[in-house]
Amino acid sequence: MPRRVAVVGVAQTKYESKKEETSAEITYEAARKALDDAGLSLGDIDCVVFGTAPDTFDGIHMQGENVLEAAGGLNKPYMRNTTGGATGIVTPIVAYWHIASGLFDTVLVVCEEKMSPPRPHAQGIFLFNYDELWHRPVGINVLRSCSMEMSRYMYETKATKEAIAMVAVKNKGNACDNPYAQLPAKITVEDVLNSPVLAWPVNLLDVSPTSDGAAAAVLTTEEVARGLTDKLILFDGLGWNMESVYWETRGITTLSYLQKSAQMAYEMAGIKDPQKEIDVAEIYDPFTYKECHHLEGLGLANIGEGWKMAVEGTSFKEGRLPINPSGGLLGVGNPISAAGMQKFCEITHQLRGDAGRRQIPSSPRIGLAHAWGGLFQFSGVVILRRD
Repeated sequence: MPRRVAVVGVAQTKYESKKEETSAEITYEAARKALDDAGLSLGDIDCVVFGTAPDTFDGIHMQGENVLEAAGGLNKPYMRNTTGGATGIVTPIVAYWHIASGLFDTVLVVCEEKMSPPRPHAQGIFLFNYDELWHRPVGINVLRSCSMEMSRYMYETKATKEAIAMVAVKNKGNACDNPYAQLPAKITVEDVLNSPVLAWPVNLLDVSPTSDGAAAAVLTTEEVARGLTDKLILFDGLGWNMESVYWETRGITTLSYLQKSAQMAYEMAGIKDPQKEIDVAEIYDPFTYKECHHLEGLGLANIGEGWKMAVEGTSFKEGRLPINPSGGLLGVGNPISAAGMQKFCEITHQLRGDAGRRQIPSSPRIGLAHAWGGLFQFSGVVILRRD
């Protein structure tokens, strides 16, 4: 049987559109703070797992090697994971298996991203993720792809722009209580609808910003953790799954890969009814409609009804199932590889009860963190439980 794995330390930097600090400096800040939160030193770490998305964001090839010392990996077993936007959840999953297998006892996990170096904009980098013969010639990018998916999602579910805009209202409002947030704001549905159209039906306030930042966590065995804290947060379930990069051949709104990764995590955690058993969730929300869409794939909303949760107040902090109390990527920022790790950290804080003004009113015991990456094709899910 795999050993049980616990989270004993988490930390983040502030997320900004353009940080003056280097990639190494923000990596070090997150790693150092996570160790401090755990009450450990680098000497207690057996292995380091580092996560970052395409090298071209930071402008440095072999980015994992570049930040080796800053991440604490010098002269230690060290590896880099990159799965696009899913990196921030898959990286702690990689670390989990190092510990669960018995290979190491304590692992430091660090995810970092700087999206500000590319000129004129980081969106240009995404073009190189697409097939050079099938996709690139038509000038496709993430914004245009998501505008098509959002349009199709609205058609299939009968969701209105007004209903989907409530996600931005909720998440940016939640971010006002988050000291790490890049774009906290008290806005209205009308503000979203009146913001500039980027690619119909996507308006400016439907989109998360490009961000610089880092997040980190310290994982260890249950036995070690019990000697470090009386707020024991354990991995309860995890899952991941990947679809084809050619999303146009399988239906742009297909959720099979997310459903399979969620089911894998639920089965491991013994969860039969996620809508009733999950107390709080951090869902990948690079666009407003993606929160709705992902809620359905995760089984936290019925298919075609994810958009109703914000409209009805279900997903607000005071609601039945709080979603993205951190402020989500829409409010906190979207530093691709660190985005999922930010969500992992937030769930840890919520379960420990130390999320400050972001803390949901109930006393959550089971939380879910999710991230989405690749080209509409990869999802990772982690379920944490307070002992």
